[in-house]
Amino acid sequence: MKGPLFYSKILLFGEYGIIRDSKGLSIPYNFYNGALKLDENPSAEAMKSNASLKRYVEYLEQLQNDQPELVTFNIEALKTDVSNGMYFDSSIPQGYGVGSSGALVAAIYDKYANDKITVLENLTREKLLQLKNIFSQMESFFHGKSSGLDPLNSYLSIPILINSKDNIEATGIPSQSATGKGAVFLLDSGIVGETAPMVNIFMENLKEEGFRKMLKNQFVKYTDACVENFLGGDMKSLFKNTKQLSKVVLNHFKPMIPEQFHGVWQQGIDTNDYYLKLCGSGGGGYILGFTEDLEKAKQSLKDYKLEVVYQF
Repeated sequence: MKGPLFYSKILLFGEYGIIRDSKGLSIPYNFYNGALKLDENPSAEAMKSNASLKRYVEYLEQLQNDQPELVTFNIEALKTDVSNGMYFDSSIPQGYGVGSSGALVAAIYDKYANDKITVLENLTREKLLQLKNIFSQMESFFHGKSSGLDPLNSYLSIPILINSKDNIEATGIPSQSATGKGAVFLLDSGIVGETAPMVNIFMENLKEEGFRKMLKNQFVKYTDACVENFLGGDMKSLFKNTKQLSKVVLNHFKPMIPEQFHGVWQQGIDTNDYYLKLCGSGGGGYILGFTEDLEKAKQSLKDYKLEVVYQF
């Protein structure tokens, strides 16, 4: 048995900000994917994934008992498949900020949820919010407080614009140009980042008034501007605002940036060859980069592995 593929995602803008009601923009990233699978002779990795699914089933059973009005599953079928060795076969790297647990949650909902909302329906704002709420509860098993956005993106496989916590919509993004010089890329830090500790640091910082002020007046301001610039195709303003955002992150989110990247981060701001920002919660994994000239950025970052996500 092999189920349908669910893709990874990239939150282009809005990491941390959406906790404080900034705008956000999340896009599917088809380079990585995962699917539920059953094999005759499972590998060690498949068995590890299966063991984790066993714990997850208990969590989901508890969730439907606590909140039957939110979501219920065909728990018996799920239990049977898991006891037969079902696992999540995934190429999505964990701890890289591209939504590995989100794809798993989407796959489980797709196969086992009762009365599920499907991508073929007219996806009203209410339905999107309902799905996001379900996914938020389902994904919280993996990293404390989930927004539900990653599974939503993976499940629907369309770009999602977050206007505010209770206002999300499916959106179109400007079409790519294979010959464009401008690009969004991923930089591999080579370190696995964990979401929970990073979010905890952020939550601790929120207790300080100065940090909250900076978030509102700088971080959220530039994040919102970037989302509007990107969707409107205003690339000139996009780079101006991404540079400001990159500076704010370097100055106020240092623990989320792996130490060996502080210099490279600053170098981008100084040379204007590229600007870096967090991809997901940070602490490792991928770092997201924006450049007006891909060749220049590649030259500047020749010691690193770049993966191009989007060209314009």
